Amino acid sequence: MAEIAVDTVTELCKSFEGEVSLPGSSSYDEAVRIWNAAVTRRPAVVASCTRAEDVVAALEVARREGLELSVRGGGHNYAGNALCEGGMMIDLTPMKTVAVDVEARRAACGGGTTWGELDAATQAHGLAVPGGFISHTGVAGLTLGGGIGWLSRLAGLSSDNLVGATVVTADGRVLKASSDENPDLFWAIRGGGGNFGVVTEFEFGLHQVGPLVNLGLFLFSPDEGHDLFRFAREFVRDLPDESQMFLAGLNAPPEPFVPEELQLSPVFGLVVVGLSDAETHHRLIAPIKDSLSPIVELVTPIPYVDLQQMFDASAPWGLHSYEKAIYVDDLSDGVIDAIVEHQAKKMSPLSFVPIFNFGGAFRRVDEEATAFGGSRDTGYVINISATTPSPDEFDAERSWVRAYWSALLPHATGSGGYVNFMTEYDEDRVRNSYGAKYERLQQIKTVFDPDNVFHLNPNIKPG
Repeated sequence: MAEIAVDTVTELCKSFEGEVSLPGSSSYDEAVRIWNAAVTRRPAVVASCTRAEDVVAALEVARREGLELSVRGGGHNYAGNALCEGGMMIDLTPMKTVAVDVEARRAACGGGTTWGELDAATQAHGLAVPGGFISHTGVAGLTLGGGIGWLSRLAGLSSDNLVGATVVTADGRVLKASSDENPDLFWAIRGGGGNFGVVTEFEFGLHQVGPLVNLGLFLFSPDEGHDLFRFAREFVRDLPDESQMFLAGLNAPPEPFVPEELQLSPVFGLVVVGLSDAETHHRLIAPIKDSLSPIVELVTPIPYVDLQQMFDASAPWGLHSYEKAIYVDDLSDGVIDAIVEHQAKKMSPLSFVPIFNFGGAFRRVDEEATAFGGSRDTGYVINISATTPSPDEFDAERSWVRAYWSALLPHATGSGGYVNFMTEYDEDRVRNSYGAKYERLQQIKTVFDPDNVFHLNPNIKPG
């Protein structure tokens, strides 16, 4: 690990209200402990920021000293972008302030906020921002790459609901970005990732959701996979916006609602969430029980905050993880065959294949309105994620992911994918993900980060 000069640390501390940490300190160890244990890079210094001015000071020192730079929001990214090797980590985790304006239906939060923290603040008023599926995911990373979640049919992506942001650019400027201020930058940060600066504050529009929603969770034996997916592709076509369908290949959770003899056994899952009343939800899910034979079912009201945490146990901190995802227009017979065949080859019970459906409000957003790296006509994103408790099984499970992805590729809408579901960044694949938007993103990158200071991400190189 590279060592940083004492004078450099002293210089940074002069204008810094946060904490500067070096290897060997407890604060350093906590800052570099990210979600994915498979990533072992270690920065030479951590600058834990409490305000935008701290980020400015850290950037100035990093650029003057020629230090590679990484930025930590929630630290949950599969690729481990929070960590650089021998450089400087700008750590935003102290920046967790959340302010909710109920009358205006707006919420502002710091760049280190997690979705669980934002949900807790907004749900106190029966309001929500479309977020993800794991509550300890950072607001920053998810939003900058898009943000798929339970509210996507109701209100679109997290990035679609961003109404303003504070961005510290590579040259140390603190800019407001919105439809009225720096509109090109605002367009780029809604899907273009962390390429354009450090976002220290996000402002979102809010929607009336909860506090209770309705859950319909159904598990099926592997030999019913074909029937399940063929049913789901028709079922989703008439799904109302006030709902969301989610499919998965997984192992049955060791939860009380699962019979003991089925716990941890391989299954396929179907979840339908209803955001209106229970009676409407029961009518919505009735065809599932009429047409299929679930081995487990759980139909119940659930607090929205609990729904947001439902898959937390499937994504614990400190394990070895890898993912690769692909877009498909529909669950064609070829896609279904590939899913059923390769799901059976999974070895680790923690590995998980969530399949997210797009529709509703997501599709009604104009294709060019944001920089999101995917077509608004896309039907599904299939995320093949491997997780193992130790590195010993990791290589084999990662190979399973790659083979699974390769089997789906002939049925995909291009070789690109959702940038939040990429562990490895291939330049061609990133370019394909953004398609015709890539050139505009390059032009904006050239304006705000011509030296590619922010490159630990699905990188868009300056034009």
